[in-house]
Amino acid sequence: MKISARNKLDGEIEAVDLGAVMASIKIKVEDPGVLTALITKESAEGLGLKKGDKVSAIIKSTEIIVGKE
Repeated sequence: MKISARNKLDGEIEAVDLGAVMASIKIKVEDPGVLTALITKESAEGLGLKKGDKVSAIIKSTEIIVGKE
């Protein structure tokens, strides 16, 4: 996956909490430990995110974008 963002942390999903509109995705990374990304439910379902998936947390400004290969 090629992207323009410079801040990328690879990790593993620790938990997926789907709400009515948003989804909270907990990603375990080496350092600082665990990040929480708030993304739309549609995005979480579109990526098929589930516990144990290998993903990347891509940080741009104050947002975290989740990518899955």
